[in-house]
Amino acid sequence: MLPIRLRDFVEDPDGWLYAVSTYDNEKDIGCVLRYVPDDEGGRVTPFGRRYRKYDFEDAYGKIAREKPAYSGLVQRIPAKDLRRVIKPDLEIPRIARAHTRVKKLLDLFQLPQGAVGCTGSLLCGLENETSDIDMVVYGKHWFTAQALVKKGIADGRIEGMSPEMWRKVYEKRKPEISYEVFVLHEQRKYNRGQIEGTYFDILYTRSYDNLAGAPAGKGEVLGKQTITAKVTDASLAFDNPAVYTVEHESVTKVLSFTHTYSGQALKGETIEACGVLEQHGRERWLIIGTTREARGEYIISKSLLNE
Repeated sequence: MLPIRLRDFVEDPDGWLYAVSTYDNEKDIGCVLRYVPDDEGGRVTPFGRRYRKYDFEDAYGKIAREKPAYSGLVQRIPAKDLRRVIKPDLEIPRIARAHTRVKKLLDLFQLPQGAVGCTGSLLCGLENETSDIDMVVYGKHWFTAQALVKKGIADGRIEGMSPEMWRKVYEKRKPEISYEVFVLHEQRKYNRGQIEGTYFDILYTRSYDNLAGAPAGKGEVLGKQTITAKVTDASLAFDNPAVYTVEHESVTKVLSFTHTYSGQALKGETIEACGVLEQHGRERWLIIGTTREARGEYIISKSLLNE
């Protein structure tokens, strides 16, 4: 069986569906509960089975009450408990046949088979009329897709983000930076847009040949810290966690577990980052996103702001 990766979905023995949120999934799968079968649920599969969608806080509460063995920083499901693995890269042909907007994005990207997929409600067959499109692009192909989003917006094949949509994203994420600073950083990422009025993301996930070495586990917490540092490697800045290797007197990496600060800085730029310092072996990492909304934590590119 192919390794279970970030942004796959898995199903447990009771039919509960979880979004995979880690790469270290050999013994147990790190994930977050998203959908539970429920006769009163508002999401319906093409076969008529109803599910209830769970937001982050409600998901953790339900797991703590009903499946405490799975509880943790993320839910951890033993591999032996899996009923099914649903992979975006394998299910994309089915999804594209049923959804013309997904098909149009695939036609725009023109990426090799296995390089792109679709996750979230569309992957599970539980979308509704308000569902966004969560495209997944693997490894180096993500940067090709990013360039094509930029070109597609310039050519008018897809729509850029309207001020109203930027405001909606900002209010959903509730970052610790101003709206103006947020949009300034976001506008150069080209990892989102609209197609025929439907919002979409392109989400980075590592290729199968680059799964080793992905950050795993929690280190010894040393306290909160704010640093200024130069980014020396941003090749995994759109991963989850986003990884920035930095030049600093004591910190070697800045990691963001919140999508808000993925792709926030480029190689060679100077950043200011505020988060929680952790000891990982001989290295110290600054962690952003230690809570769901990353209260009091942020990354900004001082180079970008000074331009």
